Amino acid sequence: MWTHKSDADSGPARRRMIERDLMGRDITDPHVLRVMAQIPREEFVPLEQRDRAYLDHPLPIGQGQTISQPYIVAFMTQLLRLNPLCDVLEIGTGSGYQTAILARLAGRVYTMERFADLSATARAVLERLGIGNVEYEIGDGSLGWPTARTFGRILLTAAAPDFPPPLVAQLAEAGVMVAPVGCGDLQQIVVAEKHQGKLIERQLSDCRFVRLIGEHGFRD
Repeated sequence: MWTHKSDADSGPARRRMIERDLMGRDITDPHVLRVMAQIPREEFVPLEQRDRAYLDHPLPIGQGQTISQPYIVAFMTQLLRLNPLCDVLEIGTGSGYQTAILARLAGRVYTMERFADLSATARAVLERLGIGNVEYEIGDGSLGWPTARTFGRILLTAAAPDFPPPLVAQLAEAGVMVAPVGCGDLQQIVVAEKHQGKLIERQLSDCRFVRLIGEHGFRD
């Protein structure tokens, strides 16, 4: 069951999140800060978690999945360097919160989720918020979008052993992909840019994500 709180109720907590957990660290992109100040995170968490929606840590959303902590959402979004001309492939719709952030910054978002019920719940929330520039797909995200195309930006919201080859193939030349990468309980956020068909990677901060289950991810 999901809930809605008015901005009057959630506004102070959202401002604290922006000022303390984002601006208070290394989130400097004004567009990311603006959108995260606008999107009601409480819409994307279950009823029993609503009072914790703006705390800076992940929260369970069912099916063994989580909504990432606000800082990680902002950090990974900032790394993508989005603009309204970008099409973004998101692997792991989850709660739909990250999807909403992407959709407010990019031209169109293509989001994949392996759990149909999570996708349906996220879609309902996004549509209720008037966010319509999103395409939804159920399936193995490690195989990429099911139709042949490329994306200027790709974001994985689940940890993979490495960048899945089908996603590398779908990343456009000069495109950017961000993912948590690693096989242990602790992974690293990696940002990669594609040049002449090859990825140039930078390893950044440690993180902990649920695993990407699929042919080019982990076994269930």
